[in-house]
Amino acid sequence: MLKQRFPIEALEVSAYQVPTDGLESDGTLTWDSTTLVLVELHAGGQSGLGYTYGHPACATLIRDKLAGIIEGHDALAVRGGWLKMVEAIRNLGRPGICSMAIAAIDVAMWDLKARLLDIPLVALIGAVRSEVPVYGSGGFTSYSSEQLQRQLSDWVGAGISRVKMKIGREPERDIDRVRLAREAIGPAAELYVDANGAYARKQALAMAEAFTAYGVSWYEEPVSSDDLPGLRLLRDRVPGSIEIAAGEYGYDLGYFRRMLEAGAVDVLQADLTRCAGISGFLDVAVLCDAHQIALSTHTAPALHMHPGCCTAAVRHLEYFHDHARIESMLFEGRVNPDKHGNMAPDLSQPGLGLTFKRQEAQAFKLSLD
Repeated sequence: MLKQRFPIEALEVSAYQVPTDGLESDGTLTWDSTTLVLVELHAGGQSGLGYTYGHPACATLIRDKLAGIIEGHDALAVRGGWLKMVEAIRNLGRPGICSMAIAAIDVAMWDLKARLLDIPLVALIGAVRSEVPVYGSGGFTSYSSEQLQRQLSDWVGAGISRVKMKIGREPERDIDRVRLAREAIGPAAELYVDANGAYARKQALAMAEAFTAYGVSWYEEPVSSDDLPGLRLLRDRVPGSIEIAAGEYGYDLGYFRRMLEAGAVDVLQADLTRCAGISGFLDVAVLCDAHQIALSTHTAPALHMHPGCCTAAVRHLEYFHDHARIESMLFEGRVNPDKHGNMAPDLSQPGLGLTFKRQEAQAFKLSLD
């Protein structure tokens, strides 16, 4: 029995703003960069890393509020550290930046614990499968027809048999863009669409009926994820071949519970960089098991791979273009999907198996002063 404690000796936090490889947009937002907030924890001669994708304010909150709570805490007591952080931000507001800040630290704690035990994170959590499927995600509304078709067809050609595109910015063009996507990927691949809440209810329903001609099987946020009655309406009335998905903006368990109790989705989405880390994500997975609803991870494929292999509810991971690109740029040890469209943890490496490329990241580093 392991009786030794490993007090966390130091917490380091930094932030990096990485430009996208072109202007990107979805149904409701446009962006040209992504910010990664990195946490590094040190204990027992080992270091663990975690990160979230969010505003640099997450880093400031970690430095000024949460670091003092985690420094000195036993690195092996991950859940206890998570609960201390959740308690500490009570008056600051759980949804949003606070949960994202907690996420970066929580991931680093899981990584550190696995490294102290010299085992891969998937073994620490407890695997239920050796690999997990992915779907390619991008198809931004800012893409030309040629860019859209090339990105989606490249994923299918690489063995990823399901792909997702953005819709909703110009509804009058959406049917034609979906047609182009289907032509590019062929008849066998699964085609997903994501409106990011851009449609009104009846507009979303009419679009769903038109999408069936092109074999769309996944309809993400056809209306705002805050409109639970609207999601339920769509779930009940769209053709049976189409599943309704939402949940990426969930930060706490109550949010996910309300969505499931409303019968709003066929597949729940959760993003551990938002829902307070791996600890929060595992709680969501248990909730999905209780409601017999499938779970799909949102973005950050390198972080979701290990817990995704440890939760029976998980159907697949989102292989999101921006985050897959950043993770390949800034981390050694990142795993690529195989020729069958699956990701499998490297069992020869402890923890997440990631090493931060400090030199390559320096050009993108932000000042937190």
